[in-house]
Amino acid sequence: MEARQQLEKRGRHDVDMTQGNIFSHLLLFSLPLLAGNLFQQMYNMVDTWVVGNFVGEEAFSAVGTVAPIINMLIGSFMGLSSGAGVVISQYYGAKREKSVQDAVHTSIWLTIVLSVVFTVLGVGMTPMMLRFMRTPDNVFPESASYLTIYFAGMAGLMFYNMGSGILRAVGDSRRPFYFLVTSAVINTVLDLLFVIQFHMGVEGVAYATIIAQAISAVLTVLTLMRSQSCIRLDLRKIKLHMDLLKQIIRVGIPAALQMAVTAFSNVFVQSYINQFGSDCMGGWTAYTKMDQLIFLPMQSISMAATTFVGQNLGSGQDERAEKGVRDSLLMAMAATVVITALVIGFAPALVTFFNKKPEVVEYGTLFLRCLTPFYVLCCVNQVYAGALRGAGDSQAPMIMMLCSFVLFRQIYLYIVSHFISNTILPLAMGYPAGWLVCSLLTLVYYHFVHLSSGRDSLVQPREE
Repeated sequence: MEARQQLEKRGRHDVDMTQGNIFSHLLLFSLPLLAGNLFQQMYNMVDTWVVGNFVGEEAFSAVGTVAPIINMLIGSFMGLSSGAGVVISQYYGAKREKSVQDAVHTSIWLTIVLSVVFTVLGVGMTPMMLRFMRTPDNVFPESASYLTIYFAGMAGLMFYNMGSGILRAVGDSRRPFYFLVTSAVINTVLDLLFVIQFHMGVEGVAYATIIAQAISAVLTVLTLMRSQSCIRLDLRKIKLHMDLLKQIIRVGIPAALQMAVTAFSNVFVQSYINQFGSDCMGGWTAYTKMDQLIFLPMQSISMAATTFVGQNLGSGQDERAEKGVRDSLLMAMAATVVITALVIGFAPALVTFFNKKPEVVEYGTLFLRCLTPFYVLCCVNQVYAGALRGAGDSQAPMIMMLCSFVLFRQIYLYIVSHFISNTILPLAMGYPAGWLVCSLLTLVYYHFVHLSSGRDSLVQPREE
């Protein structure tokens, strides 16, 4: 019996965050998340780098201009997977293993259904979305080719995100990181092989991405199937548990709508950028790649706060959950200040890495140096929103972010472009203006609610 318990202990990677040092839990959980997200962005950046240096200017702009569309559909599913993660983390903290198992199998069932829906929607709506973004004629064919291939193989990304969300819900952020490293290395090798050796252009970059994502999905699913803890996946038990699906949807749908609509609003921003020509589009593409890197620390710490809050509220430790949120905010702000200082100092070299054309470098440097000082504002809305989702309250972050990143930002862009100045920098400043509004709203809301209010209505009695 003792030998069996030791074997199970060695085979488990989950972490109980309801005990021990708060800062250590947050740091040790967020570091693999940060490294994993960094590798995920790395192979996205490799796509851009390979295209910019070995294919051509139109191809470089094509890969960059489709980013808002990809992020829109990916973001919507990531919102749903975060809902599953919150439900699992709270039941895990409450030591309700049967509910955890049922939530895992319901989540995989949901992934299977949505992978079909999202693939069909993505492939079918590609031409319409590109025309809506006013994509230039010289960029349109390669943008359409890249998107069609990407969406045709996006099931791999969806299964990886759901599977890694399940692992993170029980405190395991290391193995998702290992799988992302593997995926990034494979993507890089295939990028170079398909583009430089086989001359496949933008299509080669797209195929490399979906192959790498499929491999990470397989590794994640196999890990769940071999798990020794309550998140073990049994293919024969995959089915819908309606009560748990309702809980997942209650948290996940608002998060999905927020991420999808926010990303969709960036399609409008991209349409304004596209009016300034391919050089400006190239500079904006380089900026958006660095934007994603700057966001990584605060997003990783926000995800750590979500799991930490979920587990501790599930176990009834409200004060410990609040302390974890405060520590998370300080960690996020410190990391963001350091990174933005480095980006501002090395802005021209960073843009040149993606594209050496002087006009592109000039635009990209302008965006980086004028927008990055404001990223510290995002720490407030990212960390507090993550904490609120961990408590089961995802409607409030959704409303505040939609009001700030969609409604306010679109009004700002319209007013600036029509009545103030139809030049690029005032339009680009719509990003930090939205961040400021969202952070103020989130700060006020967070200090007038209690995290435990979401927990009380989410973790419900079930037959164990």
